[in-house]
Formats: sequence, structure tokens, C-alpha cells
Amino acid sequence: MTFESKQISERIERPLGEVYAYASDPAHLPEWASGLGTGVTEEGGTWWVETGSGRLGLEFAPHNDYGVLDHNVILPTGEVVYNPLRVVANAEGSEIVFTLRRTPDMTDEDFDRDAALVQADLTRLKQLLESA
Repeated sequence: MTFESKQISERIERPLGEVYAYASDPAHLPEWASGLGTGVTEEGGTWWVETGSGRLGLEFAPHNDYGVLDHNVILPTGEVVYNPLRVVANAEGSEIVFTLRRTPDMTDEDFDRDAALVQADLTRLKQLLESA
């Protein structure tokens, strides 16, 4: 069974390497992915974020030359959700692309709300990096 998905992206007027370096550092998450949570800490290779729903774990793809920022989110229930996230070159700048997957229990409203939250986070990342 496959899930409906939606690619959410933001063009950033910074080179791929700069965007990747910043976005791949989980310590920066509270600055641009505020919808995710606060209080990022690292324990044994897993990053943890405090949220209103409990503590979430984050496991990222190893650093690479391809802009791959894929990551697993470990929910408080122990369920693991895979999230594809990429930074790709776009002329002299770059584009960050998140693939949002719709789970079977998501309503249209839930899916649209999650998409809007992801877009807001990517826009915040753009603003931070372009103002630097």
C-alpha cells in the first residue's frame, strides 16, 4: 500500500552547500522548524525534541554530498515515521523539498494543516538563510 504524498518546497537564494550545512545540524531546528518542538538534545546518535505531545526522537541520514536530509521521527508511542527531505541545486541557489505523506487516519483538514506547517517552516528557513 502506498500513501498519497505532496512535495512542499522553497527556493533559497543560497548555495546548496550552505543550505545543507545549516539544515543538517539538528541544533538549528528550533530556529526554523518551530512546528517541530523545542529543547533539542542529542543522546547516543538520536536527537530529541520536546513537544506538546511528548518527546520526539529524530534520526537523520548520515552527512552526504547529495543534499539528502531524510530522517525518521520516533513518536512518543514508539512508532517511526520516515520523512524524505532534500536540498537540491537550483542555478546559483538551491531548493529544499519535503515530501509529506498522508497516513490512512489523516483527514483532508489534517493533511492540509500539516502541509501549511511544513511550508511555514521551509519559509522560515529561507528567511534565516537569505538574511545572513
